[in-house]
Amino acid sequence: MVVFLANRGNLQSKRLHDRIRNRLDGELTDVRRRRAEPRDAGQYRVVGEVDPRQFLENPDYPATTARIEVGFRLRTGDSSEHYWFNWIEPDRDVLVGWHQDDTHDNLGPVHVQVNDGSRTVEHRPTRFIDAHPLDVLERRFDALSDLVNAVEWDDGRPVGLDTAVESL
Repeated sequence: MVVFLANRGNLQSKRLHDRIRNRLDGELTDVRRRRAEPRDAGQYRVVGEVDPRQFLENPDYPATTARIEVGFRLRTGDSSEHYWFNWIEPDRDVLVGWHQDDTHDNLGPVHVQVNDGSRTVEHRPTRFIDAHPLDVLERRFDALSDLVNAVEWDDGRPVGLDTAVESL
């Protein structure tokens, strides 16, 4: 694990997202930084493609394409940045990810989320990481396969997360 101790107060959004793109470039394919959509918080997202069967080390995994999207919003007025770290399977219209934002105060500063299409099937509070965004990226990326594998399915649709998995 790489720990980043740089001054978080001096972060610049474009430079941070370029560093995220550089970090993920060896792990994913077609990695790119793009402007966030108008409905998205923050200025940028880093998006990369991944073969789920290879990434999850499961040759029988039902999806053959997925993408990972990461974005940080700096200077939020909170004591830390907001971020979104999502695994998206477009063919199955599934999203699984961590969100640190101010949309679900009842869940604390960070939650995991599972979406089936535009419908959220589970929100769950999770561990807050008070660290430099690049350290958050490393920790979440390292835990991503556990998160994806914790999704419970019924008849090919996600229905939530395995309750036995707590360290997401």
